[in-house]
Amino acid sequence: MPLRPTTCLALCLIFLTAQAHADGAAAIKQGQRLWQQRCTDCHALDTDETGPRHRGVFGRRAGSIKGYDYSRALKRSQVTWDARSLDRWLTDPEQFIPGQNMDFKVSNASERAALIVYLQSLSGPGVGKPFTEPVQTPRAAPGKLRR
Repeated sequence: MPLRPTTCLALCLIFLTAQAHADGAAAIKQGQRLWQQRCTDCHALDTDETGPRHRGVFGRRAGSIKGYDYSRALKRSQVTWDARSLDRWLTDPEQFIPGQNMDFKVSNASERAALIVYLQSLSGPGVGKPFTEPVQTPRAAPGKLRR
């Protein structure tokens, strides 16, 4: 017995939703792996270390964790962390917020995207728009890379 068009449409939507969920889970897993490799020297998820905690960063105003010793530039930046601002930050923190203290860059756009998806997953449901593509930012001047 042939399937009705509405049944086919429903099955296609279920398949596409499942595929999108699997793709999102894979991106989060890749981002988690990258975060563990590149960020844990200075950051933790739930405690402030050399750098501030990362859990809940989406939607947080830069320089706003009470008790953490941020640079004056970061405190005055008026930046709220979202996919676009994190992409600019990870591309070149000094170019984005001159005078800040982070000396680390992620030059690979797909790695930045995976890190951002992972950080967004740690910030609760409905925080920020889904991040699927890196933002095109101007090419940064060469600087000191930590890895």
